[in-house]
Amino acid sequence: MPGGSDAGDCGEEAKKRTSDGLFSERSLSVRTHFESQSANFLSPSSRRGFRRSSSLGGARDPGSWRRRSISLSRDGSSRSFEDVPSEVIAQVGDSGDRMLDGTVGNVTADNLDELYGTHPRRYSSGSHRESWRKGSIRLSHDLEDGILEDEENRFSAKIGDSGDRRYKLSRPLDYMAYMLPMAVFGILGVFTRHLLQKLFGPGCLALTRDGTPLYLDLPANMVGSFFMGWFGLVFKGDVRHVSDHLAVALTTGFMGSLTTFSGWNQKMLDLSSEDHWVFAAAGIILGFFIVNESFRYGVASADFLREHLLNLFDETPDRPTFVPDRWAVRRPGQHAAAMTAALLLLCSLWGVSGAMTGTSLDGLRDGSVLWVACLAAPPGVWLRWYLARFNGRGLGKKAVLKWLPIGTMAANILAALAMGALSTADKEVDSRRAGLIIRGLQFGFLGCLSTVSTFAAEVYAMRQSGHEGRALAYAAATFVPSFAMGTLIYSVPVWIRHYH
Repeated sequence: MPGGSDAGDCGEEAKKRTSDGLFSERSLSVRTHFESQSANFLSPSSRRGFRRSSSLGGARDPGSWRRRSISLSRDGSSRSFEDVPSEVIAQVGDSGDRMLDGTVGNVTADNLDELYGTHPRRYSSGSHRESWRKGSIRLSHDLEDGILEDEENRFSAKIGDSGDRRYKLSRPLDYMAYMLPMAVFGILGVFTRHLLQKLFGPGCLALTRDGTPLYLDLPANMVGSFFMGWFGLVFKGDVRHVSDHLAVALTTGFMGSLTTFSGWNQKMLDLSSEDHWVFAAAGIILGFFIVNESFRYGVASADFLREHLLNLFDETPDRPTFVPDRWAVRRPGQHAAAMTAALLLLCSLWGVSGAMTGTSLDGLRDGSVLWVACLAAPPGVWLRWYLARFNGRGLGKKAVLKWLPIGTMAANILAALAMGALSTADKEVDSRRAGLIIRGLQFGFLGCLSTVSTFAAEVYAMRQSGHEGRALAYAAATFVPSFAMGTLIYSVPVWIRHYH
């Protein structure tokens, strides 16, 4: 009947108006609730930023609330990983060559940066930056579904990837684009570790030395972990805005090679083999806390610096980063120039190192250790990067223990055991030339195969996700086998054969 049809239309319109009114009222109440709750724990300046971000978030970027549920972390830093999947937590430090496929576990590589809160080119609102910077309040899934679904659908249609049109390299070229700068930065990491040893060692500042818990590589591990908090977490999205290859070169290449787990473990084995068990235990425990605190303060300082840089450089909504677009490596010619420069640098560094190795070994000088290390560093970096592909994959067909960074742990344990074996061989051989080559391989190849900076990043992420037990279990699963098997490989022969 016509009357019935009109009545039905009126009823539908009334329902729609009621639904729209309910949506507006509930959205307003949610934002008001956020502001009132945040006022209890945010400073006045933070409240202003939070009010701005929360009001924008409801209207402009509701999808960001659905994709992540973030809370203030326990230590007061601006990042928390409480709702991040365990297999993604395991890949915070490194995911290896899985980056070439654009996937990290079950999420895209870009989504991993979103979990850091550092994605450089998506989600066009200042609320994304502010929510990570200041902390945000959890929305229940029911409330999200009831309030934000339509808004998210409308918003997601507007996002797109128009600002991220980068030239995609073929897989072989992409491998080269990753491996060449990784090798260059790996050699630079070895140089820096050597310089820090000399600076803080007995010959200069005398703050570190063999035979004490303050081992020679402690300053390098501290510095590398500190700046891993910068470039491996806070500034990672900004570096990726320039180049994904540069981001991996800085973190996996430089920071990973600047820090060394195998050298740390071997110094503790040296102490225990001389019956200094208390010193060895102190070196492990204190060293663990020192590098983790270095990483944490690196994150805090980088958060502070990035906040001021974002305020200084007025970023646009579609590009929430202070890095200019003109710095980005996007076109084929730019990729070719970057790879050519990296190849020339690598050839130059290898050429100089090879020439200096021959000269130094002929004179049996101690300096040959550094040059052999520079020759052997790139293969160590590449192998560690390859092993990192197993992070977050789990064990067996059922993929158990996905939270465990198996690749990083395997690299560290393998390097520690090889370090012990070569140290035993070094004491066994009588040739000084062979001893110099062995120590060069230890400092270069094994020093770059193992890492402390990535290890510290993974422990930090586990702690921030609310799994303190997992963080301690991961640390124990790395230290205990390395030290126990190292004792069998190195300390027992020292005790039996009375090496000096």
